Amino acid sequence: MTTEQFLLAEAGTGRPVLLLHGGGGPATVAPLAAHLARTAHVLSPVHPGWDGTERPAGITRMADLAALYLDLLRRRGLRDVLVVGSSLGGWIGAELALLDGAQDPRERVVGGLVLIDAVGIGVDGEPLTDVFALDARGLAEHSWHDPDRFFVDPATLPPAELARRRGNLATMQVLAGDPYMYDPGLRERLSGVRVPVLVLWGESDRVATPGYGAAYAGSFPDARFVPVPGAGHLPHLERPAEVLAHLDAELRRPLRTG
Repeated sequence: MTTEQFLLAEAGTGRPVLLLHGGGGPATVAPLAAHLARTAHVLSPVHPGWDGTERPAGITRMADLAALYLDLLRRRGLRDVLVVGSSLGGWIGAELALLDGAQDPRERVVGGLVLIDAVGIGVDGEPLTDVFALDARGLAEHSWHDPDRFFVDPATLPPAELARRRGNLATMQVLAGDPYMYDPGLRERLSGVRVPVLVLWGESDRVATPGYGAAYAGSFPDARFVPVPGAGHLPHLERPAEVLAHLDAELRRPLRTG
């Protein structure tokens, strides 16, 4: 699959930002894209297989998506890219930073990484919740600090939206269903990430707990763990002001060249 064969939205000018959505699809990070495009050049792909798009047979792991997006950044000749990933998108971002970190410093394109309630590693004593086993209400209870505010009864949704959600879940099961939501070797490899990492985490996340997030941050050579009070698995939707302030600060961080 080439970089011309997946959906990609672009907006804004300035420092490049690669914005990677999670399992819920690109709509879950649309507010981030709109805000960041005020001061940055935002690239927001739709992962192959999400929202009705085709998933080529060669895309079978999150690392495949990371390689695809790293190729995109290199083909564009971009540098000092801030990679921002939510949930599954954070997993892709971690893999991408690893791939890039293995290159000669003069060839690297990633300048920073932000993980927002990411998955992708195994942590003893902090198991990830099996979202495939939850009904809609259970998923809301695990995902949101205020589930009553964000819960949507599937019975109220049009057929097209239900089909979109089923398709996204099916793709997630292929790419991250076995082993469930992690790569057994990823955590120990994160020591190879060569850029500063910001790990933002909703304090009420019950899909991936704050303890899991702190362990994730501790796996990088240079990372800060920042809890977000009053938020669950998608803190940028429940507490946008806090999350956007942190992202704006990351955009102003200088490029790490070593």
